[in-house]
Amino acid sequence: MTTERRDHAVAVMGAGAVGGYYGGMLALSGVPVTLVGRAHHAAAIARDGLVIERADRRDVVHVNAATDASAVRDASVVLVCVKSPDTRAAALAMKPHLRADATLVSLQNGVSNADALADILDHVVLAAVVWVGTSMEAAGVVRHSGGGDLALGVATPSAARHGAAQRAREVGAMFERAGVRCPVVDDIDAALWEKLVVNCAFNAVSALGRSRYGRMARDENVRHLMEAAVREAVAVAHAAGVKLDQAAMIATVWRTADRLAMQHSSTAQDIVRGKPTEIDMLNGEVVRRGEALGVPVPVNRTLHALVRLRERGDDLAS
Repeated sequence: MTTERRDHAVAVMGAGAVGGYYGGMLALSGVPVTLVGRAHHAAAIARDGLVIERADRRDVVHVNAATDASAVRDASVVLVCVKSPDTRAAALAMKPHLRADATLVSLQNGVSNADALADILDHVVLAAVVWVGTSMEAAGVVRHSGGGDLALGVATPSAARHGAAQRAREVGAMFERAGVRCPVVDDIDAALWEKLVVNCAFNAVSALGRSRYGRMARDENVRHLMEAAVREAVAVAHAAGVKLDQAAMIATVWRTADRLAMQHSSTAQDIVRGKPTEIDMLNGEVVRRGEALGVPVPVNRTLHALVRLRERGDDLAS
């Protein structure tokens, strides 16, 4: 089926490393893009353009940059890239300014952000599973270290909203034209859980070990730890009615380590910068659901507790 092409204006709410990368890719393809982010990033982008640095190239693209949620007002598509704890606040901030026909796309870690957006907003909400390695090199400068594919689907609470499936096809096609592989999938919940399981393997260990993915994968004891976290998370998914293949998930973890060998997790990046992490929505999500469903999750519980301890400070710091 051929998807009809529509012209979109895109806003990125929470334009950090992930939002900056995908917003930049769309802008490079000719899509009008507005990035909404922190003041120092917005100032650098307004002055010098958005920079995307990759191993083999450096792109500079000029986009609109703002710090206030009102900047989403002209967008037909809004990419929501705020940290998971900020999802509801971002939805409430955007709500008075959104076009009636705007489509929201959650590009966030965790399995419940799109549902949270749909609880607050009457718009079509899509969920995207993000497979990319990015970091902020400096204000307005995104470093891309690998990956970049998305998987896109209609969030369950939006399934009955008018035109939802067509909106998903249009947004997927927009990303594909920008050189971003973006299949539209029927079971986005399973895809979100797959990403959550991978995050449970990598994020906390990278943060606590201050390690890139490649070094983690080369350590036999760390591999055992990561696989144990995966097995627990898959068991919770099964108890929640989400069917994942345990062996396939472990294989996905090691493929990810190969593909993103130089990547630090977003949790590790947050801790280095002294920012709150999303660990409550990653290993913490598995712990909460495990408790509710009667599934033991000692490895994920330990990783969650240690990251929470680490993000509250360092007693050895001078």
